[in-house]
Amino acid sequence: MTDINFIKKISSLNNNIQPNSFARNQGVNSSAFKEILNEKLQNEVVFSKHANERIKERNIELSDDVTEKLNEAAEQAKDKGLKNVLVMIDNQAFIISTMHNKVITAVNSNDLKENIFTNIDGAVIK
Repeated sequence: MTDINFIKKISSLNNNIQPNSFARNQGVNSSAFKEILNEKLQNEVVFSKHANERIKERNIELSDDVTEKLNEAAEQAKDKGLKNVLVMIDNQAFIISTMHNKVITAVNSNDLKENIFTNIDGAVIK
């Protein structure tokens, strides 16, 4: 999984955190951390190889705000039963597979003109 935003989040963690010996002595299990991490990762969209290539090629900036909107849109679409959804954010388009919680492709404002999106069953405008 090579998700740009995931790598940013991991690399921003404070490397100077010292393990808490009290917590270690209390028998705190590392599986609790794993469960929280897995739950968080399941709720966040990931980017396919194709989407990462399009983002780089089309100079699409993925700010934390855009990522948060993508996550919200994916959750909203999933709640409505949509499987492949077009998400519009600030004149940029993203196609998300809600079944896999994955961004399939991304289009910038320049490439939106005269473009046809197929195989989608809904749209979310953010």
